[in-house]
Amino acid sequence: MMQKTSVRKAYGEALADYGAINPKVVVVVADVSSSVFTSIFADRFPKRFFNVGITEQSLIDVSAGLALGGMVPFANTFATLFLRALEQIRTCVAYAKTNVKIVGGYSGLSDFKDGPSHHTEADVAIMRSLPNMTVLEAADAIEVRKMVPLVAEHDGPVYLRISRADMPILYDDSHEVEVGGSSTIRDGDDVTFIASGMMVSRCLEASKILAEKSVNARLINMYSIKPLDVSAVEKAAKETGAIVTAEEHSVIGGLGGAVAEAVVNKYVAPVERVGIADVFTETALSHEELLDHYGMGVEDIVEAAQRAIKRKKK
Repeated sequence: MMQKTSVRKAYGEALADYGAINPKVVVVVADVSSSVFTSIFADRFPKRFFNVGITEQSLIDVSAGLALGGMVPFANTFATLFLRALEQIRTCVAYAKTNVKIVGGYSGLSDFKDGPSHHTEADVAIMRSLPNMTVLEAADAIEVRKMVPLVAEHDGPVYLRISRADMPILYDDSHEVEVGGSSTIRDGDDVTFIASGMMVSRCLEASKILAEKSVNARLINMYSIKPLDVSAVEKAAKETGAIVTAEEHSVIGGLGGAVAEAVVNKYVAPVERVGIADVFTETALSHEELLDHYGMGVEDIVEAAQRAIKRKKK
């Protein structure tokens, strides 16, 4: 059993630590500070912290104004609630290329107990469709710590997706991230898992099960969903001949769609997509139970790999 730790707390700590280094960093939040751990930043830098209340449109507009004033704003609320501010995100941030960092907490199904209004199945599809928007997703607490300075120092809009769940530790402090990058956690030549967020650790478990069946699975953590590491995708298609994408998101328009778009352009290989089907999800007693119920269990990943291998070109 891999050790788990809080990704959102790691984000809050990293944001406050980086705030001490870069005085231009400011934090704007829509009344969820204790949930997304921006309270750590608020305690250390109260004059650089702004709570706009439950007004997500104002959250984005205030952040855009701060960015135009030369600051580096991190705008924080639950991932699903940013949909209320989509017009402001599109026009005031993406279209205007405003240097706003949008941080979607409680992403995917990690707010398991609050039902479909608080589940987020479409944010990646929406954000990656916006020109000028960079989209990242952290797979563990170490990675989110590395992403905070990366996001702050990137010139332009960024959407950073963070889970509410405690997640297994996959990396140590030597791990590095870059916009447009990916990380190969496990090598293999029979099939490739391309995963993001919570699903990376689940794919790692699936790869161990497959290894017992003499199937060697490559595992790529595609933490940069836009821009996508197309070279890693093409290399996987060419060398393993079969791909499984896994994401805590709809199978429509997210990581799976991005990978399929990349594959069809050069090295064509079968792509099986693991994620949320075209449905709204419901409440459960745990995050893990919800993932399993909606087709994102470890066994679902194993079966998807077996299907992809069967579809390989002979």
